[in-house]
Amino acid sequence: MPKEHAEPKDRSAAQSLLRLWPYVKPVRTRLFGAALIAIVASCLGLVIPLVLKWIVDGPVAHEDPGGVWLGALFLLVLGITEAVLFGVRRWMVARPLAGVEASMRADLYRHLQRLPVAFHDRWSSGQLLSRGTTDLMLLRMFLVFPLTFLLVNTTTILVGFVILLFQEWTLGLVLLAPVVPLVIICSVFETKYSVVARRAQDQVGDLTTVVEESVLGIRIIKGFGRHRSQALAFRALSGRLRTTELGKARLLAGIWALITTIPELAIGAALVLGTIQVADGGLSAGTLVAFLSTALALRWPVESIGFLLAMSQESATATERFFEVMDVAEEEDTSVSGSAARDDRPEAGGMVFEGVGFRYPDAEEDSVPVLKRIDLRIRPGETMALVGATGSGKTTLTALVPRLHDATSGRITLDGEDITAMPRERLRELVSVAFEEPTLFSASVGENVLMGAGGGGEEELRRALSVAQADFVHDLPHGIDTQVGEQGLSLSGGQRQRLALARAVVGRPRFLVLDDPLSALDVHTETLVEAALRRVLAETTAIVVAHRPSTVMLADRVALLTEGRISAVGTHQELLRTNAEYAWLMSGAGVTGGGEPSDVSPSSPTADDLPGPHAPAEESSTR
Repeated sequence: MPKEHAEPKDRSAAQSLLRLWPYVKPVRTRLFGAALIAIVASCLGLVIPLVLKWIVDGPVAHEDPGGVWLGALFLLVLGITEAVLFGVRRWMVARPLAGVEASMRADLYRHLQRLPVAFHDRWSSGQLLSRGTTDLMLLRMFLVFPLTFLLVNTTTILVGFVILLFQEWTLGLVLLAPVVPLVIICSVFETKYSVVARRAQDQVGDLTTVVEESVLGIRIIKGFGRHRSQALAFRALSGRLRTTELGKARLLAGIWALITTIPELAIGAALVLGTIQVADGGLSAGTLVAFLSTALALRWPVESIGFLLAMSQESATATERFFEVMDVAEEEDTSVSGSAARDDRPEAGGMVFEGVGFRYPDAEEDSVPVLKRIDLRIRPGETMALVGATGSGKTTLTALVPRLHDATSGRITLDGEDITAMPRERLRELVSVAFEEPTLFSASVGENVLMGAGGGGEEELRRALSVAQADFVHDLPHGIDTQVGEQGLSLSGGQRQRLALARAVVGRPRFLVLDDPLSALDVHTETLVEAALRRVLAETTAIVVAHRPSTVMLADRVALLTEGRISAVGTHQELLRTNAEYAWLMSGAGVTGGGEPSDVSPSSPTADDLPGPHAPAEESSTR
């Protein structure tokens, strides 16, 4: 779980929220229309005190019951009209703003699919998940309520104070006295609350990460009996979030108390002064009733400022968190002219690595590269096994072929065409990959396999399942339509690996990258898969990461990778005879930390003790 979060940008809440305009623009007509209706409805509430003044100074003063009933009817009509207008406002914004949220969520998901793998290596899934759910929900709530009512309440307050000043300007000035302290208080509150709101949303992301990891890793947690320690870790994060939320509540309680108390004191002072004026005959009772009714009608718009500002600050931080992801540059397809991108020399065919080097984007500039000047050529139709000690860079090298990472130096060509000059969509149609850790999605078996071939049909599916020896799917409850569940955990490791292999070969790719594709298979299944895979490899150019002699047997040649460099290339038998490190790797014995084999003991195996290219597949797979 990451302990560091992205630094918030130095923007005001208004500047952050203005970035939502491209999403709001398509529904601006309905949004502004709804705001106008809400303003009219709110201002209708300010007419009620004027009606009360007429009732008190007119029918009540003249003892006219009919006039009182007429005034009451007018008040009823005003109340019903106000309620209907607010209902219309809600109806006008509900659907379009739900569409804005859906559009933002779709854009975020699309953007995540196009971000470099290096981005996903740095960001935890929980932080991304919270941005796509909790943060976007906050933004929809802001657009529905605070955005509108900040405008509505501000307009209502201004109109209300104009009415108050016209009714009795001296009392109106008394009510205006708290404006300056309230502005200062709100400014201080906004600054403090924005910091706490950001911290809380980041902590929600951390908590989401822990929950997700615990659910996906439940077998490990139960297998090692670590449920107590995980629960304690979760409780600690929950405690941190609780502390932060209580800090938010204290700030909100403080601002609410001040915003409520100060205007109430002003209203009390106005009531006392107004009563004295009525007693002295300088003010009519109806005017005082209307004045106080107008002041009380403004209580809600004034008191709501606190929580409207709080919701706006939370929405501003949610906007920042959303655009922190959206601002990351997507993978771009470089445009290179055809003459510069293609090499038509005969020796450029197949898969060629020319001086390829690689350093991870977040690595220090003076750090040792993971790969250093890789020069390797895999001829058309040839299968090359990639062998090396753990950490030598095998998986990293294979990830460069489909451009999951981009080489930092040198170039890779496929049939003479530089992969950086190809659109990524075309490149990934040419190259198919089976990763060491097979990943399946919450979909049917058939859908998982056919992800490897756009538009593939049932014939291709059956062939791929046959190659991967995955006929077990026909024994599942619903055959190829069986839902495999999240991460495919309802299947065994070997079954998941076979489905991942089927996915890699289903589209008959021109280039195939297999990262130790047989590691989870038993020896009998491995032998059957090898026999079927040989037929597939005969029709494609492939690079296979191998850790066992049985996997090496699938290849025509072998490349030995030592500390990020190709140290030897040859056939299996040649390397067994001439390279001590390779012999030790194939024998299953250890290699020293520097990548050099330890001294060969008298009992060390020789080339004759290890399976050669002419050994039967059944024999080689069981050694």
